Amino acid sequence: MGLFDLPRVPEPEVMDDSSEVEAYSSAAAQAFLDKIDDTFVEHALTLVRGRERGRALDIGTGPGQIVLKLAKRLKLWKFTGIDRSGSMIAQGQKSLAALPEVAGRVEFHTADGNHLAFPDASFDLVMCNSVLHHLAEPANLLAEMSRVAKPGGGILLRDLRRPGRFAYPVHVRWHGRHYSGEMYRLYCDSVRAAYTLHELHAMLAASPMKAARVFTHHATHLGIERASSVSVAQSGAGQVGDQQARAQIASL
Repeated sequence: MGLFDLPRVPEPEVMDDSSEVEAYSSAAAQAFLDKIDDTFVEHALTLVRGRERGRALDIGTGPGQIVLKLAKRLKLWKFTGIDRSGSMIAQGQKSLAALPEVAGRVEFHTADGNHLAFPDASFDLVMCNSVLHHLAEPANLLAEMSRVAKPGGGILLRDLRRPGRFAYPVHVRWHGRHYSGEMYRLYCDSVRAAYTLHELHAMLAASPMKAARVFTHHATHLGIERASSVSVAQSGAGQVGDQQARAQIASL
């Protein structure tokens, strides 16, 4: 590790402390997190463009906001959200009960993304948002995402991005300016626990995930994406649509 590199400090793998769940579920935090989640949702939609029906899995779904947003947009899809935190799943189920328009198409379960109970090739889209930085050994997660995704299915993993040693103080002050109190502390810890672009490239290269690539989203996020085969087959107007959608994501 060089002078300019910031050492990684892992976070606990399960967020089940009541104060942490409350911080993430607070109105102030959700107002900003909703905007970040919207960029993830738009990204996921570009990866399954042209696929009218399907099954999607969200690993580390938290209170389920991404699944619920997608369920409103993809009206013929079915969604499963899993999380190791029973408290987070309870929040998701509470939100689901208030959305009768997605009833019967969304379910939440307490489960471990490192050891999924689903058969191989079960899902047309496998997602994971802001979970990677909780994992000391993320190889199992990438392997499981690859296993349960159909060969032509989409994959979207996104997480925070760890800056360099000297950039870190300014990075968290600026990008964490919308948070306060416990939420700001959690954000700083999460950035310190996140992986770098170089580390993510190495993870992908060592994983069984095929036809996927590493991407970045501004200075704050990085991830791995794979478009579904239907999206890959899109050409002409479809490619223009994808470019427009990505421009919309970048502006958020």
